[in-house]
Amino acid sequence: MFKRLICTALVFGAAALAPPVHAQTVQCLPRTELIEKLTTEYAEEMTGGGLQSPQQLLEIWSSDSTGSFTVFITRPNGVSCIVATGLHWNSVVAINDDGVTG
Repeated sequence: MFKRLICTALVFGAAALAPPVHAQTVQCLPRTELIEKLTTEYAEEMTGGGLQSPQQLLEIWSSDSTGSFTVFITRPNGVSCIVATGLHWNSVVAINDDGVTG
């Protein structure tokens, strides 16, 4: 009984210490190829973005029709690395104090 308990604890302990799967599967490719794939396969368009640092441009692309979204970082050499992807994207429309959207 004690032996089985120790083995179970070791297995679950090792699983808890393993890095997340997504951290091991970062996909990087030229930005032009990524944009082509996002627009043709997922119907995504640029939703927003900004400079994360002088060396990294963060972009968010999403699709209202499919609900998919992609977050990626592009470096000055033109290589983009996907940070996150998902489904059920919700765009938020901002309304200022005058009641104007934008």
